[in-house]
Amino acid sequence: MDTTNPNTHRNLSAIKGFVNEYLDLRKDKDDERATVESIRKGVEFKGANLWILIFAIFMASLGLNVNSTAVIIGAMLISPLMGPIMGIGLSVGLNDFELMKRSLKSYLITTLFSVATATIFFLISPLVEQGQSELLARTSPTIYDVFIALLGGLAGVTALSTKEKGNVIPGVAIATALMPPLCTAGFGLATGNLLYFLGAFYLYFINSVFISLATFMGVRVLHFQQKEFVDKSREKRVRKYIVLIAVVTMCPAIYLTAGILRDTLFERAANRFINEQLSFENTQVLDRKVTREGKGGEIRVILIGQEVSEEAIATARGKLKEYNLSHAELTVLQGMNNETLDISSIRAMVMEDFYQNSEQLITEQRQQITRLEADLEAYQKYDEMGRAMVPELQVLYPGVKTIALARALELSVAGGQADTVTLVVLRADTLPGAAEKQKMASWLKARTGSGQLRLIVEKAGTEGKQQQ
Repeated sequence: MDTTNPNTHRNLSAIKGFVNEYLDLRKDKDDERATVESIRKGVEFKGANLWILIFAIFMASLGLNVNSTAVIIGAMLISPLMGPIMGIGLSVGLNDFELMKRSLKSYLITTLFSVATATIFFLISPLVEQGQSELLARTSPTIYDVFIALLGGLAGVTALSTKEKGNVIPGVAIATALMPPLCTAGFGLATGNLLYFLGAFYLYFINSVFISLATFMGVRVLHFQQKEFVDKSREKRVRKYIVLIAVVTMCPAIYLTAGILRDTLFERAANRFINEQLSFENTQVLDRKVTREGKGGEIRVILIGQEVSEEAIATARGKLKEYNLSHAELTVLQGMNNETLDISSIRAMVMEDFYQNSEQLITEQRQQITRLEADLEAYQKYDEMGRAMVPELQVLYPGVKTIALARALELSVAGGQADTVTLVVLRADTLPGAAEKQKMASWLKARTGSGQLRLIVEKAGTEGKQQQ
C-alpha cells in the first residue's frame, strides 16, 4: 500500500478515527485503583463470602439432582467463585506477587469447600440416581468450553474496568459454568466414580485458567500500572516467581486444550466419514460411537436394513486415510442378533424416535383439528345467519317459503381457477322478476357480508330448478 498517496492517507485516517471513536476501551476506563480494588475485594474468602459459597453449592447440587435449570442458574448468580480466579489473572498482569499468593490460597480454599460441600450433599441425598443426565454433561469438556471461558473472562475484565461496570460478572459465571463441574466432582466422590470426578475437575480447571488468562490479557491491553519494587533484585526475583507460576499453571491447560482440539477434529472427521462413506441404499445408521485413543481411535457404527457386503465395508475402510483417520479402527455391526450390540442405546434411540414422531403426529392432529373447528364454525355461522333472516324475509318478501345458505367453492372449468362464494337458495310461491331478484341479491349480499354471492330462486312445490 502506498502511504504517500493522499487518498490512502485519508482512508487510513478515517479508519483510525472510526476505531478511536467506537472501539477504544480507554475512553470509558474507570479509575484504575477502583478497578483493582474491586477485584481485590472479591479475592478474600472469609466469613459471609464462604458461607454464601457453601449455600450456593448446596443449591446448585440440588438443582443438578432434580434437573432444575432455574435453580442451577440462580446458584451461579449467587456464587462468588469468580473473585479469586480473576484475582490470579490480575496479579500476573500487575506483577503483584502478594496478590497472587492470596488469590491462589482463596482459589484452593473455595475449590476445597465447594467439592466437600457437594460431596456431603450427594452422600446424604436420597435422590442420587436422579439428575445424572445434567451431571454427565459436565464431565466432557470441549474446545467450545475453552472459547467460552476466554471470551467470558475478557467480557468480565472489560466491564469491571469501565465506569458503568454493568452486571456482567454474573453472566460470565453462568456462561462459563464454574459451579456445575464442582458439584459433579462432589457427586463423583460421593458415588465412588473417579471418572466423574476427574472429568468435572478437568472442566473446572480449564475454565479457571482461561478466565485468569483473559483477565491478564485485559489488564495488559488496558495498560494497568504494574507494581514496582524499590529493591530491583527482589522485583526481578518476584517476576521470575510469577512467570514460573503462570507457566506451570498454563502448561497443563495448553496440553489439555490440545487434547480437546484433537478430540474435536477426530470426531468431526469421523462423523463426516460415516455420513459420506457409510450411507448405503436401503440401509440406515442406527447408532454411532467415536472414541479417540492416542494417535488412533475407534469408529463403531451399527447398521440396520439391507445387509451391506463385506466388500463395500472394506472399500469404505480403505478411504479412512482420506479423512486423516488412517490410524482409526472401523467396526461395523449389522443385524439385530449381534451380541455386541448395545441394546440400551438402541432402546434409547427407538424411544427418542418414537417421541419425535409422536410429537410430530400430535402437532399435525392439532393443526387438523384447528382447520376442522374453523370449518365447523363457518357452517354454524351460516346456520345461525339463516335462522336470523327468516323473520326479515317474512316481512320483506312474504312469498319466500324457505331459505338455504352455504359457503361453496366455485371452480372454473376452463382455467381451473377457484373462488369462494356464498350460495343462497330461495323457494318462493312465484318467481321474482329480474329487477326484484337483483334487489334480493343486493340485500342478501349486504346482510351476509359476502363479496361473492350466488342467488338461486326456485318455485315452491316443484322438483326442478327454475333460476332467473
